[in-house]
Amino acid sequence: MINVLISGIGGKMGRNIYAIVENDPETQVVCGVDVRETKDFGTTPVYTDFADVTETPDVVIDFSAPAALPSLLSFAKQKKCAVVLATTGYSQEDLAAIAQAQEEIAVFKTANFSVGINLLVKLVKQAAEFLGESYDVEIVEKHHNQKVDAPSGTALMLADSVNEAFDNQKEYVNGRSGKVGKRGKEIGIHAVRGGTIVGDHDVYFCGEDEVITFSHRADSKKVFATGAVRAAKFVAGKAPGLYDMKDVLADL
Repeated sequence: MINVLISGIGGKMGRNIYAIVENDPETQVVCGVDVRETKDFGTTPVYTDFADVTETPDVVIDFSAPAALPSLLSFAKQKKCAVVLATTGYSQEDLAAIAQAQEEIAVFKTANFSVGINLLVKLVKQAAEFLGESYDVEIVEKHHNQKVDAPSGTALMLADSVNEAFDNQKEYVNGRSGKVGKRGKEIGIHAVRGGTIVGDHDVYFCGEDEVITFSHRADSKKVFATGAVRAAKFVAGKAPGLYDMKDVLADL
């Protein structure tokens, strides 16, 4: 049995993960952490600070906010447990802390836990390698009106995958306004925020007289929660290092 701590348990994603873990015969929630006090989880203890946690989980699944990262990593290193980082919007300082932590514990990090998105990441790189410089690349991501960061971590993951085909020489241009001049060596990334959109991502390869579009649409947050639990089951007990969805898919 894999013991799971859910960080951000009171949020929408945390609640989805709680439901999936509790119905999975291989996992169980031992506790949760959330800055908002909540008593909605029966006998499962929920703390407002990692310093108060007495349980020893096998893995922490984090769907909270970047501000929680220092205490989360400190707790995980102390308990020698794996972490699944599902939060986006990390600063360069945060990324440096994650890089240091992976020397001591198993860290699973990806911008998107959807199997479909991770397939899309692979396909757009192949398309960029095949089409080359004769096609301009634009990415449009759409999310609900409560999302804090832009562009989305998934949009950047897609851009990075395309950019690998160009030896990472493309500049990222986030939206355009005014007289921007002729297009240069760039990948355009555009964010839409509205309503309750769960997550839409479109990658456009715009050539002469034709446009090739790769699209992915998530209709519910459950797809991400399911992927996060799969990641937790994969990374629990692994040696220190950095893991992502490519490792999970290769292990299937």
